[in-house]
Amino acid sequence: MAEEASKMYDPNFKYDVAAQPGGEQIKVCYSCGACTAGCPVTEVDARYSPRKIIRQVLLGQREAVLSNELLWYCETCYACSAYCPQNVKFGDVMRALREMAVAEGYFTPEFLQRVRNVDRLAHDIRLDLIRAALDSKEQLASASLETVAPVVAQKIKEAQV
Repeated sequence: MAEEASKMYDPNFKYDVAAQPGGEQIKVCYSCGACTAGCPVTEVDARYSPRKIIRQVLLGQREAVLSNELLWYCETCYACSAYCPQNVKFGDVMRALREMAVAEGYFTPEFLQRVRNVDRLAHDIRLDLIRAALDSKEQLASASLETVAPVVAQKIKEAQV
């Protein structure tokens, strides 16, 4: 039973994360939850919680963190960092955790590259949508983004992820 618990809890996990580029600030977090309150991903998927992920890291739940698909939901937009009283750059911590997840065999390097490709595509599509919204900035009522739909659809069709 003690051996099973030692697999679930790794007291060195937070130090391993802190040793990674981007993970250095993890130990100053005191899990206040401000990051979660400012996270746009949490608004669309209640299962995602930066606070919970950081708490799991601090508690040494290595396997639970590194094997979790929610690790890949972070948009690395850094909205969380704007709210953090300890100035923890959660996006950097997430990048470090993703690299660790790949290095420890929970996910493949190819999957990491696919996620990077998705991120690039999402940023590209967002710019198309913003440009379309700017084209209608003088309208008082809501405007349709239908004119940009073919461009976005083509980018998605051509995307390699």
